Amino acid sequence: MIASLRGTLLEKNPAGCVIEAGGVGYAVSISTHTFRELPASGETVVLRTRQVVREDALMLFGFSAPDELKLFDLLIAVSGVGPRLALALLSGLEPRVLVRAIRQEQLAALVAVPGIGRKTAERLVVELRDKLDVLGFDPGTAARGTPVLPRSERFEDAIAALTRLGYTPAQAQDALRRVSDAGDEPSLEHLVRRALAVLGKSAVPAR
Repeated sequence: MIASLRGTLLEKNPAGCVIEAGGVGYAVSISTHTFRELPASGETVVLRTRQVVREDALMLFGFSAPDELKLFDLLIAVSGVGPRLALALLSGLEPRVLVRAIRQEQLAALVAVPGIGRKTAERLVVELRDKLDVLGFDPGTAARGTPVLPRSERFEDAIAALTRLGYTPAQAQDALRRVSDAGDEPSLEHLVRRALAVLGKSAVPAR
């Protein structure tokens, strides 16, 4: 079992990287969150890894932080969630945001991740919401110190609307957090418009 890798980062992209260690190049699948933490190509990198062996493949998944690896292990223990789908969840929602979505039963945020249907989202909530205390994420805070979105259908509908326009769930939630402290209760339409104004300045659709 390969538990970690330390070596030279040869290649990287949002879905994977190649690390040379001991003269061997290891292809490692990663989340977009881990991708953002990688150093420049040619520099030394250390990743915690999980090796998954299947009849037709030997796959290696890498993580920049121990809590991301723990969350990956919890996700693949859920019925119907394999390692690729778990990685898609970690890429679609930053780990802290994903933990909060499961704890607060934000199904719209979960189903916005490609490959996640409503039944899978419901299983994630049912099977994991009471198992997340092993992680170091504070349920009272959001990613990068931003305020937690109020749990409401309006915000979940806004996330769904933004993802249908091509933004990732992480981009949508970040934009909505930025406009959520305006002190009023905008309609869904106005909330989406405000978020789009923010996204237009800071992000491009994922597709």
